Amino acid sequence: MFHVVLVEPEIPQNAGNIARTCAATGCTLHLVRPLGFEISDKYLKRAGLDYWHLVDVRVHEDLAAFLAEYPAARMHLFTTKARRTYAEAAYREGDFLVFGKETRGLEEEFLLQHAEECLRIPMREEARSLNLSNSVAIAVYEGLRQNAFGSLARAGDLHRLHWQ
Repeated sequence: MFHVVLVEPEIPQNAGNIARTCAATGCTLHLVRPLGFEISDKYLKRAGLDYWHLVDVRVHEDLAAFLAEYPAARMHLFTTKARRTYAEAAYREGDFLVFGKETRGLEEEFLLQHAEECLRIPMREEARSLNLSNSVAIAVYEGLRQNAFGSLARAGDLHRLHWQ
């Protein structure tokens, strides 16, 4: 469906929660080093519970390596500094939803190089930012909504038939 990209994530519980969202939605999870935790970290595993076998996780040495591997990636960069909101973007299957580290977000230089792809999630001015895992869920489900929930809608139809 989509590719969720975490650039230098720091908090294992967030990454675990995001992995769970990816498992539930069929998104691929990309982790861009350096990571603030080990992939085997118990907090990461606990947050993802027993969903890890459902997640396609790809680890990249750094942002340059990620970009080199996906030179034609259609990216949406999430930052509190953007003018456009996440709801103004048009999402297509295969898009890359890119998020920065919890404490600083994506690097300013990278954002400037991709200014047209920058999006924000509206919030009160007094609030610094949303939790990373919440931000990912908002973006993924907006993309899914715009694409009529893809294969998830069909699975849901089968589920409803089961309960009738």
